[in-house]
Amino acid sequence: MNHYETVFILNPVLSDVQVKETVSKFKDFLTSRGAEFVAEEDWGLKKLAYEIQHKKSGFYHLFEFKAPGEILLPFETEFRRDERVMRFLTITLDKHAISWAERRRAKQKNSAATTNA
Repeated sequence: MNHYETVFILNPVLSDVQVKETVSKFKDFLTSRGAEFVAEEDWGLKKLAYEIQHKKSGFYHLFEFKAPGEILLPFETEFRRDERVMRFLTITLDKHAISWAERRRAKQKNSAATTNA
């Protein structure tokens, strides 16, 4: 099982329900094929650095998961087939990237805890 991270951008004209539906579609795709989720982050609506499909913003979402390597090709094919997805990027995390991601999540958790206190 390799460790992967996928960031994808969804079309900004989608409703909250459509965004959640799309995210759950991809999450179900991974879990049905034996992937194990490590983390999931919803970054919300962000301004793009440049226009994509004549859009200036998009809904960003991140998946961090462990899965066998043969799952990536069908997973990325699903992204290409879905017209709600504007861009996606999947990378394999090495041991340094995994430790960095863990520190980033811990830092976010601490900042959220201090904000709520």
